[in-house]
Amino acid sequence: MNHSLEKIAFHTLGCKLNFSETSTMVRDFISKGFSIVKDFENANIHIINTCSVTDKADKKAKKIIKKIVQTSDNPYIAVVGCYAQLKPKQIAKINGVNLVIGDKEKLNVAKHVIENYNNNSVEVIHSPINDSTNFQSSFSMNDRVRSYLKIQDGCDYPCSYCTIPKARGKSRNDSIKNIIKNIKILESNDISEIVITGVNIGDYGRTSTKNENLFNLLKTINESSSINRFRISSIEPNLLTKEIIQFIQSSNSFLPHFHIPLQSGNDKILKKMRRKYNLKMYKDKIKMIKKIMPDACIGADVIVGFPGETNKDFEKTYNFIEELKINYLHVFSYSNRVGTVAEALKKQIPKDVKILRSRTLQKLSNQMRLYFYKSNINQVRKVLFESIVDDKYIVGFTDNYIRVMVKGDKNMIKKIYNVKLLFVGENKVFGEIY
Repeated sequence: MNHSLEKIAFHTLGCKLNFSETSTMVRDFISKGFSIVKDFENANIHIINTCSVTDKADKKAKKIIKKIVQTSDNPYIAVVGCYAQLKPKQIAKINGVNLVIGDKEKLNVAKHVIENYNNNSVEVIHSPINDSTNFQSSFSMNDRVRSYLKIQDGCDYPCSYCTIPKARGKSRNDSIKNIIKNIKILESNDISEIVITGVNIGDYGRTSTKNENLFNLLKTINESSSINRFRISSIEPNLLTKEIIQFIQSSNSFLPHFHIPLQSGNDKILKKMRRKYNLKMYKDKIKMIKKIMPDACIGADVIVGFPGETNKDFEKTYNFIEELKINYLHVFSYSNRVGTVAEALKKQIPKDVKILRSRTLQKLSNQMRLYFYKSNINQVRKVLFESIVDDKYIVGFTDNYIRVMVKGDKNMIKKIYNVKLLFVGENKVFGEIY
């Protein structure tokens, strides 16, 4: 196998964590002499890093495989990630698949491709998820403006609808020392913003010494890094402490942007979901953030159509979110996952009802985002620019996660400017360099 002649395309589905892991896989292939291509039609090896949070994610992976087989000449296809951990035998039967790798060995995909490339049979490299006990460090670099830095993996929470513990295993984390080492690597590669990510980052420190927790990690990063833009990704409301909120308010590096899963605005449904908080706790956290940081952006995940969710239950969720004035939502229709507690619950919600509820909340999300954007007009915010549109407009995000467009050129990409926000357009704000 002449590695230099092999062209590899990557296909990443799902969360920020998957993007950090894909980027790590890419660097490993490059170090072994392979070439990476963006146009998948020119590749002869395809790596699909999968998600399995919903049934839709599984279908996306199958669709990608089918497209590769139809448009490529005798491609080699390796499927890794959560879907590969949960359903390896099912994937191995899909036409065109050559290699299936579960959670424990997915970051060693380059080694396994080299070893199995000339095999005629489908190879499945899989072990029970309880064998995934070591933390595998990963971060994205140079494939987009901001970097995703993985600090934690796995989850010990027993949410009744979720397959992630079966796909990624128990909660485990990197050491503060190694995280700082990775941040130094990102600093030397001129990364302007880092997103701290994991499956359940609020649980950070579970497999570390007693002095390692998320608060101490954030403080250490703040004190030791020259990068001045850090975001924390999704964090559970019961693990978002007053201490962390106050720290972010006082920090010059950590940005005023929170993503706090809600899932339902109804205590009855939250209990059936086996979530670790109630609406009072959630509301108190949002009020605390808004009091300390009025300009902070707050997003939330919401699941509609959970088994037994009545119209009245959904109405309570809608009213709760509207009252809190969260700034945007990620809306998911409940997806029945094999092997979960929720799979056996009665009163499954019809698909058309879930679609209607999803659209209703998406419309509310758009209204809340517009209100938040308008509330920031005439402010001057720091914007990190990420892309160029029509060769004359540059697009980026403020510290509090407002999408901004100004007149500019490609030389402004990866740089931070003070921008005055002038007026609201569709899904963005127009501004000018200040």
